[in-house]
Amino acid sequence: MRPYVLLSVATSVDGAIDDTTPNRLLLSNAEDFDRVDQERAESDAILIGAGTIRADNPRLLVNSEDRRAERVREGKPAYPLKVTVTVSGDVDPDWKFWHHGGEKLVYTTESGARLVRQRLGDLAGVVPLGTTVDFGALLDDLGHRGVRRLMVEGGGQIHTAFLSQGLADEIHLAVAPLVVGDAAAPKFLLPAHYPGGSTRRMQLPEARAVGDVVLIRYAPKDV
Repeated sequence: MRPYVLLSVATSVDGAIDDTTPNRLLLSNAEDFDRVDQERAESDAILIGAGTIRADNPRLLVNSEDRRAERVREGKPAYPLKVTVTVSGDVDPDWKFWHHGGEKLVYTTESGARLVRQRLGDLAGVVPLGTTVDFGALLDDLGHRGVRRLMVEGGGQIHTAFLSQGLADEIHLAVAPLVVGDAAAPKFLLPAHYPGGSTRRMQLPEARAVGDVVLIRYAPKDV
């Protein structure tokens, strides 16, 4: 059974997920960061692309001690499984991602797996998926590992892969009250063929203010 897939992203009004300066652009506010922390705590695994780790060097943790304690009371590990995806296997063992939290897993290609194992050693498990990264096979493997809820935190290529292949069950889109205005800034989604094309409308389960950010929940799949 494949996990329920939640795509989680914060964007500017013009759809950017970052700007082009060396410093990370903080789009969310404290209240929205806390909301994201709750979503992480309720997930069995959190996935982020290797390119986003390379750019932001996140630890990707459940930050609340109370939420971690609640997970343990429920018989879960304190931290969700942390997952990353790389086609090339170009990962850095010094990334914070490997040195904080609990178990880590890397999905990659057959050729990429050799490089990942060489660079990471026992820092993470490695799962080769063939000559390319098959996201359906990735979900199948996570399901076999007991993952029932997967939170996907980007970046754009990863979100695009899940949504364009019809693999996303829900989108949490937090829109910040600012405009980046740079055509070169990375975006939430890349050009692709999406199921149903431009005429297909997603369901809107919820829209609400989270401080000065607007949270929009979309359901991409037909029910």
